[in-house]
Amino acid sequence: MPLQVSDYSWEQTRTAVFISVPLRGVSVRDADVFCTENYLKVNCPPFLFEVFLYAPIDDESSKAKIGNDTIVFTLHKKEAAMWETLSLSSVDKEMMQRIREKSILQAQESAKEAMEAKASARREDQKYTLNVMMKIEEEERKRIEDMKENERIKATKELETWKEHQRKAEEHKIIQREEKLYQQEKQIEEERKKLKHKGLTRNSISRNLATKGRNSEIIFFEKLKEDSIPAPRSVGNIKINFTPRVFPTALRESQVAAEEEWLHKQAEARRATNTDIPELCDLKEEEKNPEWLKDKGNKLFATENYLAAINAYNLAIRLNNKIPLLYLNRAACHLKLKNLHKAIEDSSKALELLTPPVADNANARMKAHVRRGTAFCQLELYVEGLQDYEAALKIDPSNKIVQNDAEKIRNIIQGTELKS
Repeated sequence: MPLQVSDYSWEQTRTAVFISVPLRGVSVRDADVFCTENYLKVNCPPFLFEVFLYAPIDDESSKAKIGNDTIVFTLHKKEAAMWETLSLSSVDKEMMQRIREKSILQAQESAKEAMEAKASARREDQKYTLNVMMKIEEEERKRIEDMKENERIKATKELETWKEHQRKAEEHKIIQREEKLYQQEKQIEEERKKLKHKGLTRNSISRNLATKGRNSEIIFFEKLKEDSIPAPRSVGNIKINFTPRVFPTALRESQVAAEEEWLHKQAEARRATNTDIPELCDLKEEEKNPEWLKDKGNKLFATENYLAAINAYNLAIRLNNKIPLLYLNRAACHLKLKNLHKAIEDSSKALELLTPPVADNANARMKAHVRRGTAFCQLELYVEGLQDYEAALKIDPSNKIVQNDAEKIRNIIQGTELKS
């Protein structure tokens, strides 16, 4: 049975009530305080302090101070007025029970509202945090896109500058050849004039000596004949330079600009190797070479170890993502493992890098179309698959295997249309 605390004291003003509850011989810090607008309770075994307040108080702003074996309450009144007593008079047990139950319900509702408010505030904070993160990611994505666009513009300008330099160098060579031909023609023309002048001089001298004796005429004629022989030409070397051709293409079918652009892209791709990745610092030098990794992946593919081959191609692509054959070979591995969507993605990326279309990359483009078309057909997207096979046939019209596969796809499409 708890001991009721009766030796408490209280004071009041028009706006506040001050209650001092002594709890001697116990640890006041372990006291359980419960307060609502009409009810105040302190439970600190073996003591119990309970009061049914005369008028409502603001329990949110009220305070309790614990120390020196005493709890001092500062209760703020809801209405400014002087109370006649601290607690209600003539309160029976039933009324006390009702006040207790009502106070507990009020406390539960207040706790529930506080919890909901806290949860709402947490949701708002999470929403705000999510919005901030989305904004940061959007800014980062835009920054990366701007960086890529600037790099693309820079590469385009460098390519245009290189083309302009090549064009000017070619024009300079043509001007030099024309100037040399002009000098040679001028020299030949001067030699012809000298020969013509010597011939005229010889005829004049012959006419003047016609009246002289036959012997003198013969002697002078032999002398003039010797004088009319031109001097030997000076010794010299003429160098003929031929422009090297990478593609054996007839001039009427030449795609020099496209071929030069393809060679320039391949040279840039070979220089684009990124070996500064921190997690790759422990690799051997040969393992940091994309070409070595590509050959390693090809050997693993030949032994039907497709997962290991994909790992080799993945590492090579991390080192250099500009080499189309890496994506093309990885697409073949995904096709073997039935990773059809990844096979389509890698084939499309390979076709994107195999530009401009020239004879040197025709075989790779044909393979990319066939592998993407095969993946489409295995996904039962026969129309898209047929489009890729027809594109492959435009590159290599004489390929019988591709012709037969394209015909089979046409038959499947026609059969599907007839059934529907």
